[in-house]
Amino acid sequence: MAKPKSDPNYKIAAENRRARYDYAIEEDIECGIVLEGSEVKSLRLGGANIAESYAMVENGELWLTNSYIAPYEQAKSFKHAERRKRKLLVSKKELNRLWADTQRKGMTLVPLVLYFN
Repeated sequence: MAKPKSDPNYKIAAENRRARYDYAIEEDIECGIVLEGSEVKSLRLGGANIAESYAMVENGELWLTNSYIAPYEQAKSFKHAERRKRKLLVSKKELNRLWADTQRKGMTLVPLVLYFN
């Protein structure tokens, strides 16, 4: 479930408002994301876009594809790729359920909000 906007511990890094208009949202799930150091700094500055991104199950893992995190200018030697695939962290049971929904029911996994604290 998405965190309420009034919670001071969670700040919005990126939001996909168009997804609620384009898709019928069945349910919200919350999961973690694996980031590199310069990606975290860039997210805190608000340099992210998830409007054209989607999630997919590949080789038993959940991946966020086509999300954009702007490069962090102060990072000297450890810069990240802006549109790389990022691993999403969910439980094995949740992953199996998501895979079944996408394969059998033809559903799409669309990110709505990126929070950080």
